[in-house]
Amino acid sequence: MRSGLVAILLACALGGGLAPVRPAHAGAQKYEPLSDAVRTALAASVGGDEGPPQPRFDSLDEKLDWLTAMSSRLPRRWKPEYRQRIDFLHAVRYEAQRAGLDPQLVLGLIEVESYFRRYAISTAGARGYMQVMPFWTGVIGDGDPSRLFDMRTNLRYGCTILRHYIDIEGGNLFRALGRYNGSLGRPDYPNAVLRAWKRWQFTPTRRVVGAGVPAS
Repeated sequence: MRSGLVAILLACALGGGLAPVRPAHAGAQKYEPLSDAVRTALAASVGGDEGPPQPRFDSLDEKLDWLTAMSSRLPRRWKPEYRQRIDFLHAVRYEAQRAGLDPQLVLGLIEVESYFRRYAISTAGARGYMQVMPFWTGVIGDGDPSRLFDMRTNLRYGCTILRHYIDIEGGNLFRALGRYNGSLGRPDYPNAVLRAWKRWQFTPTRRVVGAGVPAS
C-alpha cells in the first residue's frame, strides 16, 4: 500500500505524464549525530503551534504589497488558485520568521529544491517543497515521514533544519546551504539558491509618510 502511494507521488513529482517540469537541484541532508540538547531543541521547534499561521508585517500596505508581489511570481502550474497562493505565502512567511530566516530566502530555496511542487520526491528520497529527508522525522519528529507532504509540516521542518545548519556554521549561509543540500564544499547549489533569493527580493512601495495602517 505504502509503496503504491510512493509510486503515485513520484509520478506526480516527475510531472504525471504532462510537459516536462523545471528541473530542481534537490539533494539530501546528511544524518549527523546530534547532542541531546540540540535534538530536544529541534524537536521543540518542529512541534506545537498548530494554529493558523500569522506572519508579521509592519503595516497593511506592506502585507498587501508583499502578497501581491510574491503571488505574481509563483508558478501557476503548481499554484493555480489565488487562495492557494495566499495560504502558501502566509505559511512560508510565518515559518521563515519563526525560524529567524528571510522569507524571500526560503522562497528561493523552495524554487531551487522543488520548484514549488508539494509532492516532489528526489532520487535520494527527500520530500516536499523544501525536500526534507525522511530520517528527520525519526530524529526530531513523530516518526511519520508521510507528513512531510503536508505543507505546514514540510515548511516547519525545512526552516528548522536550515536554521540549525546556519547556527552550526556560525552564520555562514553559503556553507549552511551546502549542508542543507548535502553538497557541502561544492558551490553549485549555494550559488543557485543565492541567485534565486535575489530574484525573490521585495522592495516595498513608497508611500506618503504616516499613511500606512498597522497590519492586523
